[in-house]
Amino acid sequence: TGHVGDALVLTKPLGVGLTCTAARMGAASDEALALAVKSMTMLNKYASEIADRYPVHACTDVTGFGLLGHLHEMTRPDLTARLHMAGIPVIPEARDYADCFYLTAAAQRNRNFAAQRAVLHGLTFAQEELLFDPQTSGGLLLAVEEADAGPLLEELRTLDLPCGDIGTILPRLDAEIIVE
Repeated sequence: TGHVGDALVLTKPLGVGLTCTAARMGAASDEALALAVKSMTMLNKYASEIADRYPVHACTDVTGFGLLGHLHEMTRPDLTARLHMAGIPVIPEARDYADCFYLTAAAQRNRNFAAQRAVLHGLTFAQEELLFDPQTSGGLLLAVEEADAGPLLEELRTLDLPCGDIGTILPRLDAEIIVE
């Protein structure tokens, strides 16, 4: 599990599930689909090799349970994960695909599970769906010391995929996960 004060770093963008669903319906742009394929085919091995150079307190991949489902695995009763939606890397068109309801049953199961554990402040429907979206070969979610987040991200960006410092681990507040 993460430690109080840790930064949460995500190594790949969210929105793969939404983009692939839109592609099956013939609605995904070539650019969005290319970014989704690039994300799915980029092995986490490379991000892992970079992360190995830093003291990582917790790590999980973000796959079928979506970001919030996998983040739940990294918390414990005395911790809260606070996420900043603006820092979460996404496939930009995936927001539009959520608004067009290119959703999956798996995403709705993720919503049913994770929504009980999270407080979502002022998010749009599309932003919420990105948090619940199941990812195929999604990125790594890393809890690292705040001082290491910047250098780690600088190295991760050499992999040429959107990544980001998405939040912080705090002492327990009113909820397990807070997204603003």
